[in-house]
Amino acid sequence: MLAIVHSRASVGVTAPAVTVEVHLSGGLPALSIVGMPETAVRESRERVRSALLNSGFEFPARRITINLAPADLPKEGARFDLPIAIGILAASGQLPLEPLAQLEFIGELSLDGALRPLNGVLPAAIAVTKTGTRLLVPQQNASEASLVSQGNVFATNHLLAVCAHLTGQEQLSPVATVQAESSVFHGGIPDLADVRGQHVPRRALEVAAAGQHNLLFFGPPGTGKSMLASRLPGILPVLDPDSALDVAAIHSVSGRPVTPEVWRQPPYRAPHHTASAVAMVGGGSHPRPGEISLAHGGVLFLDELPEFERRVLEVLREPMESGFIAISRSARQVEFPARFQLVAAMNPCPCGFLGHPTRECQCTAQQVLRYSSKVSGPLLDRFDLHVEMPVQGADVLMHNHGAGQIEEASESSAVVRERVLVARERQVYRGCVNGRLAGRELQEACRLDSACQKMLAGAMDRLGLSARALHRIQRVARTLADLDSADSVNQRHVAEALGYRQLDRQQANRSPVSS
Repeated sequence: MLAIVHSRASVGVTAPAVTVEVHLSGGLPALSIVGMPETAVRESRERVRSALLNSGFEFPARRITINLAPADLPKEGARFDLPIAIGILAASGQLPLEPLAQLEFIGELSLDGALRPLNGVLPAAIAVTKTGTRLLVPQQNASEASLVSQGNVFATNHLLAVCAHLTGQEQLSPVATVQAESSVFHGGIPDLADVRGQHVPRRALEVAAAGQHNLLFFGPPGTGKSMLASRLPGILPVLDPDSALDVAAIHSVSGRPVTPEVWRQPPYRAPHHTASAVAMVGGGSHPRPGEISLAHGGVLFLDELPEFERRVLEVLREPMESGFIAISRSARQVEFPARFQLVAAMNPCPCGFLGHPTRECQCTAQQVLRYSSKVSGPLLDRFDLHVEMPVQGADVLMHNHGAGQIEEASESSAVVRERVLVARERQVYRGCVNGRLAGRELQEACRLDSACQKMLAGAMDRLGLSARALHRIQRVARTLADLDSADSVNQRHVAEALGYRQLDRQQANRSPVSS
């Protein structure tokens, strides 16, 4: 007898359909699985046998052939345990065949028949929502499935409950859909009010948030570079539902928890400088997302930027422009989203005290040059803002003295975020966030009068700016205009945008060491 059960594989952040065909025939008792099963799939025969017997079912003493179609799609993991068990029960007449036509199954079985949670359930739930079928998942995956459930996702914790649902003895209730209104910012995000002083870097952080610009902080140790960068997610807008689903799908296939209450918060990733290129971009024999994909829709923070391996930093350049990373293997190619906002921090020299007001730098000119050259020019060009973090005095850190500075320094993330939201709304109305403006869109959004053009031309000659750097200055100027609720970019906006290219200015003023 033949039974057909529907399931879903996991490939990248997609869930292609898999048909589990179970055929019982005469001959010596045996169970064989075909269709490119990986080791974990082949081992399912023992898990399924024990689960069926311990749940009170009969395991057929016949020749059982299981085909996972399509045959050219690699199958991995234990997600096919449940559909294989259901197929064996249906083929042996212990379950009816009719309810299997419009229901898909994924789940790992324990030896007693309990369902264990899986990675990559959310992409499967998204897929069945598009096809109009229904999906049954382990109970512990119900929360992430609730993000897209439209009454077509069911969850339970045991094989017996699945069989009772199929026979009509005890129907399972659909997983309730999470309410989008509850997806707002919650506690746990550091507040910008904790930062003392650093008025120019705080302003740069607000500009970066408003226009989704890449930002580089540089300065001596202990000036608050990491502290300020960690406050960026708290002033960013929440993700729109489509982007939030992309982020949640990446976290689902990575085995990270997907919490409905905070699923629209932008992610924040801060890998250590010892991270490898594979850890950064993703990979493996079965490709998994890397840090840049886990930061999709949010912030990727690289502290001690020059301490990262050169090749690790260079692999960031392409996804920063394209917004995705393609990982190729001999059998297939997998694409992961990687539209992240890059924030980095670095010291001015190996010892960290170049330009410090009270501590003397111990580095030679060659050491300083070698240290700064670890960050290539093409990568540096991809930062919209280069901002120095100066050393703050004790009066600022402890008391925040100074007329006119107390109110600004005490601004919370919520206050700054309101200004960011207003600026973002103007960009959404134009059709594209400023950090991604290019070509004709950039020219239309950032029309410059003759005075602004002359100012930019002079800066380009004086600082030796590339065309990419010039375009990034224009984007920042457009963001500054949006923060001012201005319809056009003026000289003040261009001048401030140029002021955020401090490394370009330093390099232009630095005489070559080799001369």
